[in-house]
Amino acid sequence: MAATAELFEEPFVADEYIERLAWRIPGGGSRGGAEAFDPKRLLEEFVNHIQELQVMDERIQRKVEKLEQHCQKEAKEFAKKVQELQKSNQVAFQHFQELDEHISYVATKVCHLGDQLEGVNTPRQRAVEAQKLMKYFNEFLDGELKSDVFTNSEKIKEAADIIQKLHLIAQELPFDRFSEVKSKIASKYHDLELQLIQEFTNAQRRGEISRMREVAAVLLHFKGYSHCVDVYIKQCQEGAYLRNDIFEDTAILCQRVNKQVGDIFSSPETVLAKLIQNIFEVKLQSNVKDQLEEHRKSDAEQYLKNLYELYTRTTNLSSKLMEFNLGTDKQTFLSKLIKSIFISYLENYIEVEIGYLKSRSAMILQRYYDSKNHQKRSIGTGGIQDLKERIRQRTNLPLGPSIDTHGETFLSQEVVVNLLQETKQAFERCHRLSDHSDLPKNAFRIFSMLVEFLCIEHIDYALETGLAGIPSPDSKSANLYFLDVVHQANTIFHLFDKQFNDHLMPLISSSPKLSECLQKKKDIIEQMEMKLDVGIDRTLNCMIGQMKHILAAEQKKTDFKPEDENSVLIQYTNACVKVCGYVRKQVEKIRKSMDGKNVDTVLMELGVRFHRLIYEHLQQYSYSCMGGMLAICDVAEYRKCAKDFKIPLVLQLFDTLHALCNLLVVAPDNLKQVCSGEQLANLDKNILHSFVQLRADYRSARLARHFS
Repeated sequence: MAATAELFEEPFVADEYIERLAWRIPGGGSRGGAEAFDPKRLLEEFVNHIQELQVMDERIQRKVEKLEQHCQKEAKEFAKKVQELQKSNQVAFQHFQELDEHISYVATKVCHLGDQLEGVNTPRQRAVEAQKLMKYFNEFLDGELKSDVFTNSEKIKEAADIIQKLHLIAQELPFDRFSEVKSKIASKYHDLELQLIQEFTNAQRRGEISRMREVAAVLLHFKGYSHCVDVYIKQCQEGAYLRNDIFEDTAILCQRVNKQVGDIFSSPETVLAKLIQNIFEVKLQSNVKDQLEEHRKSDAEQYLKNLYELYTRTTNLSSKLMEFNLGTDKQTFLSKLIKSIFISYLENYIEVEIGYLKSRSAMILQRYYDSKNHQKRSIGTGGIQDLKERIRQRTNLPLGPSIDTHGETFLSQEVVVNLLQETKQAFERCHRLSDHSDLPKNAFRIFSMLVEFLCIEHIDYALETGLAGIPSPDSKSANLYFLDVVHQANTIFHLFDKQFNDHLMPLISSSPKLSECLQKKKDIIEQMEMKLDVGIDRTLNCMIGQMKHILAAEQKKTDFKPEDENSVLIQYTNACVKVCGYVRKQVEKIRKSMDGKNVDTVLMELGVRFHRLIYEHLQQYSYSCMGGMLAICDVAEYRKCAKDFKIPLVLQLFDTLHALCNLLVVAPDNLKQVCSGEQLANLDKNILHSFVQLRADYRSARLARHFS
């Protein structure tokens, strides 16, 4: 059996190779096939196939040896060829070096020859040029210009070059001998200069950028080059200011010029800077002067508004111009231009601001008081007035008639908003118009104005007036409107504090004035809080006084010691009903007038005083058994009213008072047990005894014996 190529399929796997070989041999396949399995025949075929493979291996081996010999021979030939190429390369490289040296030698000779030629040609060119200049000079000397360069208008560029050189030469000539020719050259120089400037002007009007560039390049060496730039600047502005907005027109003009100036002049940044300087010193300065001088002495408000707006728009314009190339230090350049326009207005800005703020604030306040038909009274200070005030604070003695303000608080949120708005605008102007070094000082002066007119002239005056309007505690009819003053003052304090943080703090946060402003704010608030505390204390005393009047007028001795014990049908006394109604109204008013912890503090104080009043009031009566029950009902109602305070201490006091009232009705045998109860165990025995003594049956021996 011959070994075919099919048996050596790639990839070669020995097991698969044996399987394919056995499958091809008759009788070498599966035992269940068409032919019976013949192991001998399979062995014989395998032996024959092995011999064939050995023969094939020998044949392939001989072929491999032959190929190896051929490869070795080729490798030797290739190595020999590479060596020959290397030798050829070395020879070529050597020739290249020789050629390079030769080229360098020739180049040196050529340069030397060029230098020699230049050395000969330069004097020759100068001589030729000098000869031409002498020829032209002779024409001026003769007084008749015949050369085509002077008579042909199309050769103005060449004529300009010649006349510029002749003008330089003429400067070196003695005046006495060549005065006439020097004058003629100067005259021609001036004429050509004017012609070039006129040509530049015409080209600009026609929009011929290339011609403008040529003429500008020629004029660069003339004295009148600056006139060329001036002409360009002047014509640029023609028709540029057709609208009412000079700042927007300026920005558009500079944007347009910036795009073309580089195509015309050799130093565009200088020309653009000169244009901007011209606009600032002429257009803008004139506009600013017209708008400010009109109101400077007659209308401070409009003057300040115009100054702020003009300065803001000028600085915004400056920021836009910073995008252009204006030279090395454009920031300083633009700052100087702005300063030159506004320096005379900014020097005394803060004085105008303070003067306006003072007069405006005074007018706002006066207009308010006039609308109330109120003549503002002076608040006395020092000496006798201070002594009276301290005595009244501590004793509540009527040291003079109280002022009837008919319930007017003399605090207006509209006035406050107007004052704060004026001050806010002043802070904004101050931030924009003040020098950086003067900003904290100026801001402090504005803040001082706010304190003077808002805090002192308005709030403090309202507090003083409110204090003077609080009636004495023994007054029978009291309009306790001071809580309205407290409510409005609290709202105003919040607005004042908000402006302090939002508008003043950013201006002084990094300066020594910060501590000064904080201290001033602290002092004024503490001063007003002290007056608020005094007013609230007096108001609470008045509330207690009103409760006393109600109790005195409504409470009768027979309420707690009725003649007929069986005829009592009421749940609590009329005095209790009216007092509780009054107290609930005052609690509600206090909650509306204050906020935060102040509500709890004031309600606690009122609750303690309310408890003391009821306690002392109950001590004035003698109680029968039914009267004691009615007193307990009254105290229960007072306790219910005390719950509205939502103050644990106040409720605890009334709980204890309710427990004490039980001593008025408890059976004599149970007195000791009640006194040792949870609510009364910690009370002083004298307090317990004082309540027991209020019983109508106290003098009975039996009761006295049980309590002893």
